[in-house]
Amino acid sequence: MTKFTPCTLRAALAIALGSSALSVSTVALADEEGADKVERIEVTGSRIKRTDMEGPSPVQSIGKEDIANMGYDNLQQLLERMPVAGNGTFSTRGNNQDSTANGGAAVSLRGLGPDATLVLINGRRVAISAFAESITNSFVDINSIPVSAIERIDILKDGASAIYGSDAVAGVVNVILKKDIDGIEINLGYGATTGPSHEETTASLVWGTTSDKSSASLILDYFKNTGLESDEMGRLGTANQEPYGGMDFRSSRGFPGYFYVDGVKTIDPSCPPENATASGSCLFDYGPYGFIAPPAERVGAIAQFDYKFNSDVSAFLEIAAQHNTSEAGGAPTPLDEDAGLTVPANHPFNPFGQDIDIGRYRTVDAGPRRWDIESDTLRLVAGLRGEINDWGWEVAAQKGRSKSEQTGDRSMGWVRVDYLQQEIDAGNYNPFGGVQNSPEVIDRITTSLVRRGESHMTSFDASITGDVFEFNNNTVMMAAGLEYREEDVSDVPDDQFQRGLIFGTESVSAAAERDQWAAYVEFSIPLNDEFELQLAGRHDDYSDFGSTTNPKVAFKWAPNREFSLRGSWAQGFRAPSLAQIGLGPSEESQFFIDTYRCQATGQDCDLLDYNIEFAGNPDLDAEESESWNLGAIWAPVTEFGISVDVWSIEQDNKIDEQDFGFVYNTHCNDQNSTVCVRLPAVNGEALGVIQTVNSTFENVSSQEASGIDLSTNYNLDLNDMGLLKFNLEWSYMHEFTRDDREYIGEYEYPRHRGLFATNWEFDKFNVNMNISYIGSFEDTPDIDFDGALDFDTEKSRDVDAQTLVDIQGAYNVSDAIRISVGMNNVFDEEPPFAIGDGDSDLYGYAGSVHNPRGRYIYTNFTWRFN
Repeated sequence: MTKFTPCTLRAALAIALGSSALSVSTVALADEEGADKVERIEVTGSRIKRTDMEGPSPVQSIGKEDIANMGYDNLQQLLERMPVAGNGTFSTRGNNQDSTANGGAAVSLRGLGPDATLVLINGRRVAISAFAESITNSFVDINSIPVSAIERIDILKDGASAIYGSDAVAGVVNVILKKDIDGIEINLGYGATTGPSHEETTASLVWGTTSDKSSASLILDYFKNTGLESDEMGRLGTANQEPYGGMDFRSSRGFPGYFYVDGVKTIDPSCPPENATASGSCLFDYGPYGFIAPPAERVGAIAQFDYKFNSDVSAFLEIAAQHNTSEAGGAPTPLDEDAGLTVPANHPFNPFGQDIDIGRYRTVDAGPRRWDIESDTLRLVAGLRGEINDWGWEVAAQKGRSKSEQTGDRSMGWVRVDYLQQEIDAGNYNPFGGVQNSPEVIDRITTSLVRRGESHMTSFDASITGDVFEFNNNTVMMAAGLEYREEDVSDVPDDQFQRGLIFGTESVSAAAERDQWAAYVEFSIPLNDEFELQLAGRHDDYSDFGSTTNPKVAFKWAPNREFSLRGSWAQGFRAPSLAQIGLGPSEESQFFIDTYRCQATGQDCDLLDYNIEFAGNPDLDAEESESWNLGAIWAPVTEFGISVDVWSIEQDNKIDEQDFGFVYNTHCNDQNSTVCVRLPAVNGEALGVIQTVNSTFENVSSQEASGIDLSTNYNLDLNDMGLLKFNLEWSYMHEFTRDDREYIGEYEYPRHRGLFATNWEFDKFNVNMNISYIGSFEDTPDIDFDGALDFDTEKSRDVDAQTLVDIQGAYNVSDAIRISVGMNNVFDEEPPFAIGDGDSDLYGYAGSVHNPRGRYIYTNFTWRFN
């Protein structure tokens, strides 16, 4: 009777559960059959180099063939389809004048946020984006990683701080780059939507050469897409969603606007009746001025070199550079009472005949605001690796930089309030009646702006891995290492922002730096032929918040060739982001009803937009987490396999902005509050108009997520008709609680996500279909829009589930030439209607969950030669 070891079982499971692990596991079998030596590799989720890829932790691998079959030339579009992704995943679809991370994209595993997802390249950290998302969330910009350079993507669906340190709370996305290339591959691609025009063009060149002592590769990548503007999108491009069953989110900063005459709020008589509110505001629809998909262009190069000095020592070098450009846009400049604009009585167009104050007004005649964004990333890794008495060792140094710049010139709608006041005082600019002022006057009130951000990372690491001793006729393996890292980030807005001369755009200011060192150790202990135990621990010491030690325990039990169990328990942490520590005064806007002023004065009873100002907190502590995973794998035959994992992640001491509802209820009923700052009350009113609500970030929150992951594969041999493959990835979220509030099934937190793929290989043909599913969830987290979340006590409507179908067909003309044609969103599904959250989702759909791009048809051409 044949005895099947865990290694043999892993090979069978690799065949059943994913082709990306097949080649490595097959090599492991060759070792058992008598090969002299097998190369050991480091797999995601472990520092120990091993001969197989199936360890105790759940890892989903997406190979380059899978990526090609899905038809995405953008890494973010690919990852957002993965069921393990969730709330917090974002892309350039959010590019607008109010976004704080324009041009960037990130993935959020389990919905815990991009700052709780660690992104690695070839197992190493990379520099964070210079611009933080949502003001303070640091992230790795995955737009800086070209798809053409990817060999595979490993998604570790398990807490891994004991292995990788900070940020690996929800898991790890490890991007493995192509190497050991021999020959040249050229890829050309083009695609376009069938509705409102949106085009993508791609090109890449992959070159490599190998010899007995060395290898070298170069990957050049180009990506460009045209813009898709909101005014082309019908119902998805307006802030007034009332005709479709939603809310009217038009801005109270109107054109024409309103004024204060003898202290009395007075609407411009020229305001169209359909735009006038009961409380005297003239609403403006800013929706048509944005981008659904901004124009973007990316050019990148990655070079990798290896050289063997002898059989025991080799050198390696990685160099990567990426240059990205994109645009962001929004409506013309909105002004409010805080601008302090006045109109003298002698102004030639003043209909009131006395000095008046301008309340809320929008300079539509200056045109929409636009940003040009440029981002440059550089990465250099150099090191040595080798073996001493069968122990593998490696030392390396890395330098990384991310640099971003936002610019806007005088033709891009940026109005300075002091220039505007000068032109009003001179009688040149007319703010009444919604008139268009002359280009000469507009030129005198506009300005140029620049925002610059830069982050740096310098790191050094040294590690060893090998066999420690024999235990019960099995070998105990170990890995240990030391790491040192220095990081800094700066985000400097234009001086005109800081002087209060520019209005209506969220501005960010940040500067911080830190250094950190860490030591870790990991053991793989086979207690017998069927049971493997993994023990890991890591100590990190930070120069700002202190130190932390995190353990991990994992196991895998394979009693026979068909079945195995795996489990893990780990503690983790996330260090405060540099932006959270070093944030200067930074603004965002939010829609809510000022209920206190409404009750006291009968004014501002409408849903209006107000400014929230944040500042950093250098006294923040690290977030702490605890996670566990328990899974089972059953593979009765090599053609079929299924795995089920039950998981849980609990995060405490979470850094979050102060609860807005609490801040409002505590401070906004006080005219003299320094937290909820109001303009002076007039005409005997108890409360003036809200000017600014001040907030900060604290260790005030906790959250817990749990669920079940299902993965299954089936390969059906059709004999003369080829091979048919089926794959299903499904994620069921059982709970997601934050501060004792249950979010699952609520806004942006669907309970179910799935991806079904089938692939037919026949002779020179390859046909692929992907079906992605996002479940339903409840709409509107703040049902009455009073600034306090009430979804846990009130019932809203449901946002419908969405199913998208993608297809692709490919034909291998020869061994060297391949042509593919595909269609994403075959049935041209619009995103399900959503009332929105009054913050970022204002256009009738949940932008962070559903992609509004319609049917997309593309073709790719590949040419390989030696």
